[in-house]
Amino acid sequence: MRGKPVQYTVRNVPSRVDAVLRRRASEERKSLNQVLLEALEREAGLVGGAERRYHDLDDFVGTWVEDPEFDAAIAAQRTIDSELWE
Repeated sequence: MRGKPVQYTVRNVPSRVDAVLRRRASEERKSLNQVLLEALEREAGLVGGAERRYHDLDDFVGTWVEDPEFDAAIAAQRTIDSELWE
C-alpha cells in the first residue's frame, strides 16, 4: 500500500555523514536524494518496497547430529565439584 510521498526536512546532519552520502551519490552516479531514500528504506527494513527477511540460520535448521562425545563433554562441565564449594 503506497500513499502520497511525504517530504522530510532533516537538520543537524553531521559533516562526516554528509560527506559519506555525497561521495556515495557521486560514485553511484545518483542524486543525493536517491541515495538518502535508499538508505532510509534499508534502515526501515525494506528492500525493493517489501519487508526484508533474514535467513541467517536457515542452513542450520534440521542439521543437528547426535554426538556422544559432545554430550559427554557437556555432562562433565555440568558436574559440580563439592570440594570447591566448601
